Amino acid sequence: MADELKADAPLFELLSTLLQQVESLSNEEEVELRAKIEALGLEVTKVPKKPAKHLDELEIAAELDRLSAKLDDVDKMISSAMADDPQVKSILSSTADVWMPVITANADERREFAGTSSEDNCQEKDLQPN
Repeated sequence: MADELKADAPLFELLSTLLQQVESLSNEEEVELRAKIEALGLEVTKVPKKPAKHLDELEIAAELDRLSAKLDDVDKMISSAMADDPQVKSILSSTADVWMPVITANADERREFAGTSSEDNCQEKDLQPN
């Protein structure tokens, strides 16, 4: 699980920095926004397991419908935030290279993120003096 968190680390470092900036500019603690970021962190770090059984077409269709509804909700939230605040649009546009790969990754890419992160950890340990 730690490896999965590190694959998304740049995105959540960026979100944390932006949240701190918003809080310092507004002089208000953004409890709801912080909770949403934490919930997003939990959601994106889930690595789907390879199914133990084969799903039939109806189960696949139901799962796709469920995921599609989630994506629609996210799209509505992003669109609303962008419409309400031009700064949000600017920030999202300028940082898309960080967050888009995370939220658009398929299951195989997520596994690859986790694998890459593990390899990076091994390389870091090799570079550290004993």
